Amino acid sequence: MPSSGSDHGHPGHGQEKTDAPWDPGAPGILRLPSGRLVRGRGLRHPLPDGQRPAYAVYLLGAQPPEVAWESDWLRWPDFRLPSDRDRAGALFGQVWRRAEHERVEVACGGGRGRTGTALACVAVLDGVPPAEAVAFVRRHYDRHAVETPWQRRYVRRFTAAAPG
Repeated sequence: MPSSGSDHGHPGHGQEKTDAPWDPGAPGILRLPSGRLVRGRGLRHPLPDGQRPAYAVYLLGAQPPEVAWESDWLRWPDFRLPSDRDRAGALFGQVWRRAEHERVEVACGGGRGRTGTALACVAVLDGVPPAEAVAFVRRHYDRHAVETPWQRRYVRRFTAAAPG
């Protein structure tokens, strides 16, 4: 279930503005060809110090815990593909659109397979050819991203015309 954070760009209570862009040198930041920045991360690792997302998409087999920012959950079991491909396409489109003006995060348990697959699909929406998107994410995010043959095939078959 999505949660809504109360910060939404209003500084206060010791929190920084969430509409400031990601630090491009921070861990897990992927710069898309358009210049949009998206953070990928593994939820089994501690939340990085510093900036927090304004919006996040969590790719997990079970519902994630509540967070202090707006988020969506896409049911996606580990080492598999999204349970609802249409919803996946819509959420990838949301990530791409919102990353133009907000700090957006995509995360799964380990931050490589599902997260890398989602980031590769977002890269396709940003103009990277589907056949090159996995290599793009491995070069600019994590060299082990997109872990399974079926995840690689999913990215190759993903199109910018996907729902969303």
